[in-house]
Amino acid sequence: MIKENNTQYALLGLLTIGCDTGYSMKQMIDGSLNHFWKISYGQIYPTLKLLVDKGYARVHDTAQEGKPDKKEYQITAEGTEALKRWLAQPIADLPVEKNELLLKLFFSRHQDPESTRRHLDNYQEKLYVRYDTYKAIKEMIAIRLADEKDAPFWLITLDYGMRTTQAAIDWCEETKKLLIKEE
Repeated sequence: MIKENNTQYALLGLLTIGCDTGYSMKQMIDGSLNHFWKISYGQIYPTLKLLVDKGYARVHDTAQEGKPDKKEYQITAEGTEALKRWLAQPIADLPVEKNELLLKLFFSRHQDPESTRRHLDNYQEKLYVRYDTYKAIKEMIAIRLADEKDAPFWLITLDYGMRTTQAAIDWCEETKKLLIKEE
């Protein structure tokens, strides 16, 4: 069974919230989606072409003075229906997280305990930065985007990120305590 490319649905969704160019999509991806769904810049235009080829989007060129024409995309009725069908499908699997820290911890018997603690400290610092980023996004939504129809759903997604990040911060603390006991 071929695994479906869900990135096409991410881009269809972006078309529904006014991201109508590859550049505007990249901006939204970098500021929002990349916290939970990785999409490289190199995937955007081939996926947009696929959406146009499938009839899920249409594109028109807008002339710009002194620059190449700007390609602007719009979701079609078929694209909206495809997005709705995908949204209605049950989640097939839990995602498998690739986590370099966990991989290193798994084999940490082969390194000194201080190196393991440094890895945990470094990871926890990155988690604090992520959590602060999420808090700033939440504040920005509350101040500037609260009237958006999608805002409650953005906040639900953000809440997941905040809770899992806080849980990971707490896990780091508990793991460091456990390692001290093991020495």
